[in-house]
Amino acid sequence: MLNRKELDPEKSPLAAFGQRLRTLRDERGWTQDELAERMGCSGTHISAVETGRRPPTRRFSANADRVFGTGDRLVRQSQAVRHTALLEGFPEYVTHEGRAAEIRLYEVGVIPGLLQTPDYANVLAESAVKRGAITPEQARERVTLVSERQAALIRTPPPLVLVVLDEGCIRRPIGSPEVMEAQLARLVDFVELPNTVLQIAPFDMGERRPFNLPLYILTLPDRSLMSYAESAQRGHLEREPAAVLPILGDYHQLQAHALAQEASVSVINKVRKGTP
Repeated sequence: MLNRKELDPEKSPLAAFGQRLRTLRDERGWTQDELAERMGCSGTHISAVETGRRPPTRRFSANADRVFGTGDRLVRQSQAVRHTALLEGFPEYVTHEGRAAEIRLYEVGVIPGLLQTPDYANVLAESAVKRGAITPEQARERVTLVSERQAALIRTPPPLVLVVLDEGCIRRPIGSPEVMEAQLARLVDFVELPNTVLQIAPFDMGERRPFNLPLYILTLPDRSLMSYAESAQRGHLEREPAAVLPILGDYHQLQAHALAQEASVSVINKVRKGTP
């Protein structure tokens, strides 16, 4: 086809969405105008989304899912395009997290999004706005994303979620004492879920701690592996299972040296009471 722009789905979440939309359209033998008629928009709009000149809205993505019969796949993928306040790789990671069979995570300094209360998430987002790191709109995106990710924990069947928190996560005060108390209580409630494991990596682990940065490892429904790690300014999504296996081995070592779940809950409750 003349003047058909080649798309590189690895370039960005926007390009990946455009490629997916074009592939689904091509599979059905539809022109852009034919798809547009089914979706109630213009062929020019379809072309702009496919080539990455216009981001897909949630409404557009939902209409596309309806027309193609793809459930909510395009809606979930479009989240990676809309969450502009996030580090590279994380929006794509979130789309996979929402369907993972197993989620393993390690966090340093703050409670991870999957376990945050709304008030705790709001304090972190508002702090980033005050520092000028993000806009108020991006702060709302972050808080909304926390809620959307947590919905993955209650889907059927639910994923197995294994969490190791550096001790600093529970001892670092975020917001008011009331916000922090509610957040620590949320951790205790999390432990009671049948599909979760929570451990604290105490400060005295010292050099036995294999990771110094936040880390996420996913086992997908087909048992393939994926990991995501980030620093202050950038994130990296690793899609090659062979590269993830050593990271998974280190995570198992982290779990072996961390406190058992019962002991971890005891430490959390001591922090809640203000005792050493």
